[in-house]
Amino acid sequence: MNHIFLVALGGAIGASFRHMAGLGMLRVLGPAFPWGTLFVNVLGSLIMGLFIAWLVKRGGSNELRLFFATGVLGGFTTFSAFSLDVANMIERGAMMPVFSYIAASVIISILALFIGLWFGRAFL
Repeated sequence: MNHIFLVALGGAIGASFRHMAGLGMLRVLGPAFPWGTLFVNVLGSLIMGLFIAWLVKRGGSNELRLFFATGVLGGFTTFSAFSLDVANMIERGAMMPVFSYIAASVIISILALFIGLWFGRAFL
């Protein structure tokens, strides 16, 4: 149960940072392009890489990984977890599966969003 609390606490922090970053980018660059989403996805992926490298080198705890990687960065952007999955697959040499994973993740997720929009508009 402690693990769920760590992830939830980190997620609340990450989601709050994401909201503030999105608002900041909107104020600075305007609404013509999703700069806030791009910013948090790139920054979250960079921080995930730095954190995982540090965690492996320093032997950090599972609790710290759950709080920061799953919670904070997961709340900030789930794209960071996707990026870590892709990096792990590339490092294992799983090149064909990685391209399938990338394509499926992007295409199926966008299709699922449109299906959800259609269903919600039609039936809710």
